[in-house]
Amino acid sequence: MIYGGIFDVEAKNKRLEELEISMQNPSVWGDPERMQKLNKEKAQTQKSLQEFDTFLKGVLDSETLLEMAIEANDEAVFDEAKNEVDQLLMSGRKLELKKVLNSELDPNSCYLSLNSGAGGTEACDWADMLLRMYTRYAADRGWTVEMVDSTAGDEAGIKSATILISGEYAYGYLKAESGVHRLVRISPFDSNARRHTSFASVYVSPEIDDEIQIDIRPDDLRVETFRSSGAGGQHVNRTDSAVRMYHIPTGVVVACQTQRSQIQNRDKALKMLKAALYQRELDERDKQKAQVESEKQANEWGSQIRSYVLHPYKLVKDNRTQFESSQAQSVLDGDLDDFIMSYLRMQLLNKAN
Repeated sequence: MIYGGIFDVEAKNKRLEELEISMQNPSVWGDPERMQKLNKEKAQTQKSLQEFDTFLKGVLDSETLLEMAIEANDEAVFDEAKNEVDQLLMSGRKLELKKVLNSELDPNSCYLSLNSGAGGTEACDWADMLLRMYTRYAADRGWTVEMVDSTAGDEAGIKSATILISGEYAYGYLKAESGVHRLVRISPFDSNARRHTSFASVYVSPEIDDEIQIDIRPDDLRVETFRSSGAGGQHVNRTDSAVRMYHIPTGVVVACQTQRSQIQNRDKALKMLKAALYQRELDERDKQKAQVESEKQANEWGSQIRSYVLHPYKLVKDNRTQFESSQAQSVLDGDLDDFIMSYLRMQLLNKAN
């Protein structure tokens, strides 16, 4: 296939056949959860094939349109063909991105946690800017964002926040964002208009379904309840319904305060904890680090994965891939595809080597 570098049609069709055979197995009919998982993967595979068919049809149509423009020497038709090609390039980039999202949990939704680092009020404001960036990135893709936990900064911004981003391939895309992010700008909080450097960390873990078993012993948990500090109505704010959960052996901490009851917050926190612990297992399986905390580097100089410079010039640069963009405001408005693509390509090359 001429476009095999973008999309492996043969592999997708083979997987679709395997799924259909599995769904015809009588042993699966009595297992609703298994059938639901197969149906979900089948729908995703069919959607991917349909997207490629649409892309290929667009390529053929554009070739025909270009031939017509050449034959007629018509500038208007040339412009129309150019617009078609520009749209195809965007579609091709999305298909290429999905090709590298081939890990087991890449299609899942994800939890994204932010924590302000060195920089005080500046860092809290920076964490809030990152929260806005990821919220807009998700909205542009039609994903939904649910605030799970948030702690406001003393003067501005947020000290920490966790959001659940629900959408197809949310984890696959956003796993590239885990790490420390550095901001350089003229501080809006400094009356002398001096340049400040701030840090915030981002950590992404997949939302996991009930088929993935994560054993958590009751003795390994410490659970605290507290009064919600965020929005949510009078009932939420006047009762100790919020839940903070500590996993003692690993030091992983999660919190949820957005549900109406303590039971609901506890269930959500337990699901978040399982997701975080599963991500820890993935890290160990990939031999990246022995523990999750070793991946979360200190929020300070020398540890950042990406720098956002707004003064004296505008530049966003990823320190892992060396990819950079001078369109800093567009990036902060959620235009992250090029950064994510460069990271995923690097990961794919590393696996190949």
